[in-house]
Amino acid sequence: MRGLHIALFSVLSLVSASRRSYETHNYYVVEHDARHAPLAAVSRALGVEVVERAGELPNHWLVRAPKFSGEFAARDEQERDRVLDTYARLRARSRDSALAARADDEARTGAAIKYLSRQTLRQRVKRAPPLIRQPQPSQEDARAVALRLGIQDPLFPKQWHLLNEEAPEHSMNVIPVWEMGYTGKGVISSLVDDGLDYTSEDLKDNFDADDSYDFNDHEALPTPKLGEDTHGTRCAGQVAAGKNTACGLGIAYNSKVAGVRILSGAITDIDEAAALNYGFQNVSIYSCSWGPPDTGTVMEAGGYLIDKAILHGVNQGRGGKGSIFVFASGNGAGSGDQCNFDGYTNSIYSVTVSAVDHKGMRPYYSEGCTANMVAAYSSGSGKSITTTDKGKNKCASTHGGTSAAAPNAVGVFALAVEARPELTWRDIQHLCVETARMINPDDEDWDTTAAGRKYSSKFGYGVLDGLRFVQAAREWQLVKPQARLQTRTIQIKGGTMNPMQNYSGGEIIGLGGVSSKISVKWDQLQDANFEKLEHITVRVWIDHTRRGDVEVELMSPGGIKSVLAEKRKGDSATTGFPGWRFMTIKHWGENIVGDWTLTVSDQASAEHSGTFLGWNMVFWGSVIDSAKAVLYEVSHEDPVLPPHEEPQPLPSASTTRSYTKPTVYLSTEEIGSSTSTASAAPQSTADPKVAAAEGTVSVEALPTPSKEPSQISIIVDGLTHKLWTYIILVVVASLVGGIFLWRCRVRALRSAYVALPGDGNGNVPLAGGRRSGDWDDDADERTGLNSEPYHRGGFHSGFLDDDDDDHEYPPSAGRVSPAAFHDEGTRSPRS
Repeated sequence: MRGLHIALFSVLSLVSASRRSYETHNYYVVEHDARHAPLAAVSRALGVEVVERAGELPNHWLVRAPKFSGEFAARDEQERDRVLDTYARLRARSRDSALAARADDEARTGAAIKYLSRQTLRQRVKRAPPLIRQPQPSQEDARAVALRLGIQDPLFPKQWHLLNEEAPEHSMNVIPVWEMGYTGKGVISSLVDDGLDYTSEDLKDNFDADDSYDFNDHEALPTPKLGEDTHGTRCAGQVAAGKNTACGLGIAYNSKVAGVRILSGAITDIDEAAALNYGFQNVSIYSCSWGPPDTGTVMEAGGYLIDKAILHGVNQGRGGKGSIFVFASGNGAGSGDQCNFDGYTNSIYSVTVSAVDHKGMRPYYSEGCTANMVAAYSSGSGKSITTTDKGKNKCASTHGGTSAAAPNAVGVFALAVEARPELTWRDIQHLCVETARMINPDDEDWDTTAAGRKYSSKFGYGVLDGLRFVQAAREWQLVKPQARLQTRTIQIKGGTMNPMQNYSGGEIIGLGGVSSKISVKWDQLQDANFEKLEHITVRVWIDHTRRGDVEVELMSPGGIKSVLAEKRKGDSATTGFPGWRFMTIKHWGENIVGDWTLTVSDQASAEHSGTFLGWNMVFWGSVIDSAKAVLYEVSHEDPVLPPHEEPQPLPSASTTRSYTKPTVYLSTEEIGSSTSTASAAPQSTADPKVAAAEGTVSVEALPTPSKEPSQISIIVDGLTHKLWTYIILVVVASLVGGIFLWRCRVRALRSAYVALPGDGNGNVPLAGGRRSGDWDDDADERTGLNSEPYHRGGFHSGFLDDDDDDHEYPPSAGRVSPAAFHDEGTRSPRS
C-alpha cells in the first residue's frame, strides 16, 4: 500500500503543472477521507484520473474523466454524468451498509468521498478605467521631497496620491512612514489579476516568481499575454514599483509582489480557490481588484470551494496569522449597484475598499454599502493614478476606479506588516476601524455609531492614513481569537424554500414593509464565549417578482440602522433573495444584547409584489476566554428554509403587520401574535416568549450548533426512524403473541388438558422485512439522488453531499454563503 501511494504521488508531481483540456475531459473536485479507502480506490471506482491536489485545500483533489465521443453520446452526456451517477450509487451503498451494520468495498469507497462537484468554466469580464483629463499640477514641493529622499523616479511629482500639492491633506500619507524607515521590506503581496509584467524596469527587482502562477494557461509565470492584460501590472506598480529611474514609486517600494493570473480567460471554482491560496505561507496580502459585474443587475458570491479557500487562508496562512484579503468595493454606483450584492466584498474576511478622489470627494463610480471598511485615493475630479504599465519601461497615467483604491490600501498594509509582523488579518481590520480618518464631514451619509465612531456606507470608517495606521500598528495590542454567535432562523408565516429555490408561505410585503425581531440575551453571549462585536451577517429569504424593488434595513437595540439593501433600478430579476447573506460593520463594538429588528420593504408597485419568508443573524467578534476559542471551519450547506440545523419549524417571526398594496388580495382576518407549528423534535430550552402587548415573538440567540445535517442525512434519519418503528412493532407483536399463547398453555395445564403439538413458546413468524437498501432506493427515486445535481450558474444544490460531522455549522454571513447564487458567472477588474 505504501508503494502504491508513493507511485501515485510521483505521477501527481508530473501532472500538477499540466494544462487543462476541457474539450476532451470533464473535471471534478473530490474531498477524500483516507480513513475509509485510499485515493487510488476512489479514482478507480469513479472511473477518473487524478490530476493534482486542489490548491492548498487539505484532502481535496482535482480529477478528470474523458468526455463521451459522438453525437448521440454527447446528447446523453448532457442529461447524465457517469461520474456523478457513480458517486450517487457509492454514497447510497455506504448508507446501506451503515443501516445494516455491514460494509463492503463499494460502501467503504463511498464513505471515503466526502464531497464531489463537477467544475464548470466561467469567464471574468474586465472593465475599462474611467477616462479623465489630467491638468498639470505645480511640481515644486514634490521635487523638494524627491531631493530630500533621493527619489529619482521621473513621474513621482505626478503621483498625487503620494504627495498632493493641491490638497495636502488628501494623500495616502506614506512619506512620513518612509522617513521612519518602513518601505515594505520582507513583505510579499500577491496581485490576483490578469498577470504581471515581471520584465518591467519598475517591477523586475521586486518580482516574486516563487509565489506566482498563471491559472488561465497553467504555466509558472503570470505573463500578461493579451493586449488588454495591463490591469495587474498597473496595480502591482502602485504597491511595489521600485525606487529607480523608471516611472513612479510604489507605496511599499521595497516589498515584493507576486502575480497570480486568473482574469484573462474562463476559470473554474477550484482554480480560483487555488489562486486565492497560492503561496499562502509566504504571501501576506492578496490584492483583488475584481468581482461580479458592476451593472446593478447581478447578485453573486463565490461557491463552496472558494469560501473554503478564503477561510483556509485566514485560518492557516502566514503560519496561522492569516492571509489578508483586500477587495475593491466596485465601480457600479452610477448604475445603482451596491457592494452588499457582491459575496466577495461583503465577506467578513475581506477588507473592502471604496474610492475617494484627490479632493476628498466620492467619485461617481464608487459603490457604497455597509460592508465598506475604509476608503483609499483613486481617480476622479479630473485626475487619475500614475503607475507602472505593461512593457519594459512603460508608464500609465489613466489608472483608476476602485481597482486603484484597493492596491493603495495594500501598500499601506505592507508597510504595517513590516513594522509589526505579528499582526493577524483581524488586527488589520481593527486598525482600519480605529485609525481611518473622516473626510468630507458635510456628507449626509455620515452617522455616529453606538461605539461613538463615525461611519459612512460611502467611505466606511474613513480614508486610510498611512502614518496613523503604521504608528498604531507598532503599539497595537493583538486581538483575541474570533468568536461566533448564531441566532435561530425565523420562519415568517410558515415561509419555506426548498433546494430547488421554490418559495412558499411568508408575509406579503405591504406598504411600510414587514418587520421582524430577534432578541439576544446576556447569558447567550456567555455561553458562546462572546465578548466584543465586529461583523454581523444577515441571511434573508425573500420572494419577489422584481428584486431591485426590495429594500432591507437592520435596526440595533441601540437605535443604529444599517441599510443592507437599497433599491436597484436596473435589477429586474425574479429570483428574489434565496438565502442571500448581507453583511454590516456599522455596529463594530456595539453591545448586541437586546432586540434586533429587520425591516423588508419594496416600492409598492402595482405590477410587482413579494413576500418575506425568513431570516437569521450571525454575530462575529472576539472571545472572552482565548483558551476556549474554537477555530471555525466552513462546511457545505444548502441555503434552504428552514436550514438543516432546524428540522422543525419555529413559531412565526416577530412580525409587525403593515398596510397592504391595494392590488393585493388579503384576508381581513386578524393574525395573532404567534402561531406555533407542531413538531416531533424536542424543543429548545430557549423557548420563544410572546410579547402580547406588541404582538411579537422574540427568538433568543443560541450558541452555534456544532453540526448541520445534510439533505441526505435527513433522509437517512427518516428511513432509520421508520425501520426501527417496524422492528419495534414486530417485537411487541411477538411478545404479545407469546404471552397470549403461554397463558393459554398454563390454563390448559391447569385444566388437565393435553397441549397441542407445535411451538409451545408462542413464537410467530415475522412479517417479511424490507432490506435497508430498498429504503434508500426509494429515497433515491423520490429525491433524485442518482441524477446529476441541480445547477444554477455553477451552484450545486448539495443533494449529493454527505454530512461532515467533523465540521461546525457554517456562518450565515458571506461567506457568502458557500453555496452561492450566480446570476452571471463572471469576474471583472474594477479599474
